[in-house]
Amino acid sequence: MIRPARAFFLLLSGVFAAATSAQETQKIKGPDERYKVDILVVVAHPDDEGAVTPYLARAIYDEHKTVAVVFGTRGGSGGNDYRREHGPAMADVREIEARQACTALGIGKVWFLGGKDTASQNVLNSLANWGHGQSLEELVRIVRLTRPEVILTWLPGFFIGENHGDHQAAGVLATEAFDLANDRTAFPAQLAAASKRLEPYLENLTPWQPKKIYYFSDANDQKQFAGQGFAYSVREISPSQKKPYWLLAMRAAQPHLTQFPEEIHRWASLDDEAIQKAMSDPSHLWWSEPETLIFGKSAVPAKPTDDMFAESAPANPASSSNPRAPVGVAHQGAGPASAIATIGGPWEFYDQFRSKHGLWQLPVAKEPEIAVKAGSTVEIPIHILRDIKQAQTFALAVDAPAGWKVIRGAGSFSVAGGTVASLYVEVQIPELSKEQLKEAKPQAIVVHVSEGEKSVGDVKLKVQLVSGGVPQ
Repeated sequence: MIRPARAFFLLLSGVFAAATSAQETQKIKGPDERYKVDILVVVAHPDDEGAVTPYLARAIYDEHKTVAVVFGTRGGSGGNDYRREHGPAMADVREIEARQACTALGIGKVWFLGGKDTASQNVLNSLANWGHGQSLEELVRIVRLTRPEVILTWLPGFFIGENHGDHQAAGVLATEAFDLANDRTAFPAQLAAASKRLEPYLENLTPWQPKKIYYFSDANDQKQFAGQGFAYSVREISPSQKKPYWLLAMRAAQPHLTQFPEEIHRWASLDDEAIQKAMSDPSHLWWSEPETLIFGKSAVPAKPTDDMFAESAPANPASSSNPRAPVGVAHQGAGPASAIATIGGPWEFYDQFRSKHGLWQLPVAKEPEIAVKAGSTVEIPIHILRDIKQAQTFALAVDAPAGWKVIRGAGSFSVAGGTVASLYVEVQIPELSKEQLKEAKPQAIVVHVSEGEKSVGDVKLKVQLVSGGVPQ
C-alpha cells in the first residue's frame, strides 16, 4: 500500500517530468553514418571490381575515402579453372572470393543484387534475366542507405571488346539509380516514415543525390576514351604503402582463384620486386596506362577531366538534347510520312537511354560494332521507324563479306497494320584458323532496306572476328 505522502510525491515528480519533457527539443534521428561512403562501385560479377582497384587503392590508402561495392550477380555462370564447383555452388564460392578481395583493400560494405549471371553481349538479355525493376529498386535502396558522393560503374555502351551484357546492365542500373535516388516519387515506400501500424514495411530512408557518376569500359581500344574523363597512373607509387597502385590491386585480386588460378599462384610465389620486374612489360599489365575513368555527368559544377571529387565551373555543360543522328541510320530527306531504317536491339536502346539520362557526351562507337567468335552467327536487328497504320511491304537485301552466308532475313516482308516493324538478319560466319584470326580486320555487313522502288535506308554493322568471348 502506497502512503499518501509518497503518492503525492510520485504525482508531483510525474508533473515536473512531463513539463520538462515538453520544454526540451525533440531529436529526430538522422541516417546511419556507419554506412555513409564516398564511392559506390556498381559492377556485375565478382572480380569485376578489379577493373578499378588501382584507383580504389589510391582513394582508400592515400585519399582516405570510404568505398562500398555492389555486385549485380554472384557469377554462377562463370568458369571454374581452380576446382570442380559450378552453378549455384560456384556462385557461393565466388561471393566468398569477392568479399575476401574487397576486404583485402579495406572494403567492408558489399552487397549482391541477386541477378542471374548471363553470358551474352545483349544488355536487354541481362536486364531481363536480372529482374530489371527489382534490381533497380534494391540498388536505389543501397544508394539511399550509403549516400555516396560518386558512383563508379561499367560503361553502358556497345564497343568491340569483351562487351559483356551484364557489365552493361550494371552501368544502366547505376545510371538509373543516380537519377532516381533523390526522386521522392521513385520507390516512395523506401522513404515513408515508420508508424505504429505495419511499421516493419516502412524503411524511413532519406532521398540522396550523388554528385557524379563515372564509367569504365571493357573495350579493346582504351585509347578512344582519352580525354573523356579523369585519368590517373596505375604505376604511381602509393605514398603510404610504398608500392605502385597496380601491385596493390593485383595483391587484392588473389582470392579470385576460380578465375585466375595460374596467375595467382605465380604471383604468390614471387615477392613484390620480382612481380614488378615481370610486369615491367606494358603488354603484361592488366590495366591501361594511364587509366581513364569516363565522365558521365555531375549534379555539381565540374569539368570532365578534373579529379573525381573536384568541383569547378563546367567546361561543356551536358545537354539532354540529342546532337547526333541515331547510330546505324543512313537516310536523306525523310518527311513525316517517310520510313527510316535503323539498327535495333541494344544499339537503339542506347540511343534512347543516353537521351533520357542526359548522357550524350559519353563516347560512342563511330558506327555500330561487335566482336563475335569465328564460326558463329551474327544477328542484325532492323527497326523501320514508321507508324504502320496499314499493311506495308519492305524488302531487305544484304551485302556480306565473301564466304559469309545470309541464312535469314533477306527478301520481302509484309508488316501488318498496328505492328512495330522489327526485322532480323542473320549471317553465318566461316571458321578461321588461328593465323587467319591474327590478321583479321573488322568487316562490314550492310542491309539495304526499301519500300517498293523507294530506298528506306542502309543499316551497317562492323564485325570483328575473334577466337572466343561472350556470344552475341
